[in-house]
Amino acid sequence: MTTIDTGTCTVDIMDTIQSNNYFIYFENSLGELAKFIEQGRYSRFFVLTDENTAQYCLPLLREKLGDPENFDIIEINAGEESKDIDFCIGVWKMLIDFDADRQSLLINLGGGVISDLGGFAASTFKRGIDFVHVPTTLLSQVDASVGGKTGIDIDSIKNIVGTFTQPKAVFIEYAFLKTLPARQILSGAAEMLKHGLICDAAYWNQLKASDLKNPTADLIYTSVAIKNKVVLEDPHEKNIRKALNFGHTIGHAVETYSLLNDENSLSHGEAIAIGMICEAYLAHKKTGLSIDDLNEITKVLSDLYPRYNLKEEYNETLLAYMLKDKKNQNGKINCTLLNAIGQFNINNNCTVEELVDALGYYAGL
Repeated sequence: MTTIDTGTCTVDIMDTIQSNNYFIYFENSLGELAKFIEQGRYSRFFVLTDENTAQYCLPLLREKLGDPENFDIIEINAGEESKDIDFCIGVWKMLIDFDADRQSLLINLGGGVISDLGGFAASTFKRGIDFVHVPTTLLSQVDASVGGKTGIDIDSIKNIVGTFTQPKAVFIEYAFLKTLPARQILSGAAEMLKHGLICDAAYWNQLKASDLKNPTADLIYTSVAIKNKVVLEDPHEKNIRKALNFGHTIGHAVETYSLLNDENSLSHGEAIAIGMICEAYLAHKKTGLSIDDLNEITKVLSDLYPRYNLKEEYNETLLAYMLKDKKNQNGKINCTLLNAIGQFNINNNCTVEELVDALGYYAGL
C-alpha cells in the first residue's frame, strides 16, 4: 500500500477502494460484477445504456455475465439532452413493463448521463431499488460514478433535481476507454486536472507531464481515490466536498449555453476547463492565488483544450444560468476558488461585476 499526501485530501492506493458502504473495483472489474450478481440477492437485473455503449461496451458485458434469462436492456439516446424528466419517466415505464420489483438491480453502463439518470431513476423507483455503476468514459470513471450524486436537468439547468444515493458498487473497466475518441478522453482529463488543482500540487505536476489523451491506470486510480476521500469526509456537500465544484459555476453556465446554441457543442470537460481558467482568475483577485499559478493554470488548460469564442454579448445569458445554480446561497453566486495550486477555498460569493471580469479575462486570452 502506498500513501499519497495531498494536504487536505490524503488517499491510500490499493487494488480496491472502499467508499461509503460500497467498493470501487479496478482489477478484473467485470469479473467482480459477475461475482456480485451471482450472489443471488436480486430477482432480476437491468442494464441501462445508450446507443453508443450498447454498440461498443455491452458486448463485453454480455460476455462476462453470460446473458442470463433475467437480464433486460433499457436503451436511451446518447447525450446530455437525455438527462431530463421525460427520459427518466421512460426508464421508470420500462422497469414497470419488465416487471421490476424492489429486489431488482439496475446496472448503469455508460458515461455521466447514464450514471446520473440511472442513479436517479433507481433511487426513486418504488422508493428505491439497488443500482451499480459501470462507467465507460474517463469522465464518468473519475467523476460521475463516485460519490452518490444522482440527478436530471430541468429547463437546461444541470442536475437541478436529484438525490444523494450511494450505488452498491462501482466497476471501473479500463478497456472501455479504448472505444473513445481523444476528445472524450480529454473531457474526462479536465476533472483529473481539477483534482490536482484543488488537492494535490504534485499530482497536478504529474498530470502536466503526462499524455492526457492516454492516461495511465495509476493516474485514473489516483483521481478516483482523491474524489472518494473528499466525498467520504462530506457525503452531502456541506463543507469540504464543495471543493469539487471548482470551475463548475462558470463552466456549467458555458456548457449549457453551448449545448443550446452551438451545432458542435462543448464537451463537459472543455466547458469546465474554461470555468477553471475564469475561476482561477477570480482566485487571483479574491483568495490570493499567485500570478505565477494563474499563468500556469491558464497555459496548461489553454494548450489542452480548444479556444471558445466567449463573446461579451453572452454574458447576460451566462449570468442568468449562474444565478440558477444549485450551489448558490441566499441569492448570491457561490464559487470554489484556490489559494494556491493544490489548496482550495470554498464558499466565495462572487458579484456580477467580478464574474463578468473573469469572463472577460478568458475572452481576452
